[in-house]
Amino acid sequence: MNTPNKLTVFRILLIPVLIVFILVQQIQNRFLYATIVFIIAALTDHLDGKLARKNGQITDFGKFLDPLADKMLVMSSFICFVDIEILSAVPVIIILMREFIVTSIRLVAMSSGKVIAANFWGKLKTVSQIIAIIVILFLEHIKRAYIPTMLNFSARENVLMVFETIDLIFIWVSVLFTLVSGIIYIMDNIEIIKTAK
Repeated sequence: MNTPNKLTVFRILLIPVLIVFILVQQIQNRFLYATIVFIIAALTDHLDGKLARKNGQITDFGKFLDPLADKMLVMSSFICFVDIEILSAVPVIIILMREFIVTSIRLVAMSSGKVIAANFWGKLKTVSQIIAIIVILFLEHIKRAYIPTMLNFSARENVLMVFETIDLIFIWVSVLFTLVSGIIYIMDNIEIIKTAK
């Protein structure tokens, strides 16, 4: 296994660590640690692709596993957010449906001996989701670590409302990119869908 693929596997291994930090309430500063783990995982996504292209180590295994690792990382985070009630299930369901459709097309293509790599729009979608998750995690840390110490109740409520609005903006922008990339993906691979048996 080459270095880019090892980085991809490392990203997958970080997912349970991330889930523990998000969900286990007894861990102090858990959202700060979750933010750090998520950023490390996201950096491996950038690094594995860069190394693969630079060293001529692009493999079919990497083309398949890299986007799968991205999906696992992002969806684990979003589902955890729904579980602890800091995110509505609606945007997560939309993102999940897009991922199921794209993965299904990829599997059909693989059965015909074709491997479909992520395109520009897919990468943009992933970047928007990663940014949204980092923002949500970091703001959640700020909310829990610093906002409770504010003496003024109305100031506290105003800050929380601003944070919730920021969360919503980032998540729905990522949903928009998710939908656009999904539509483009289907259009680019319509022949695969038509010829599927």
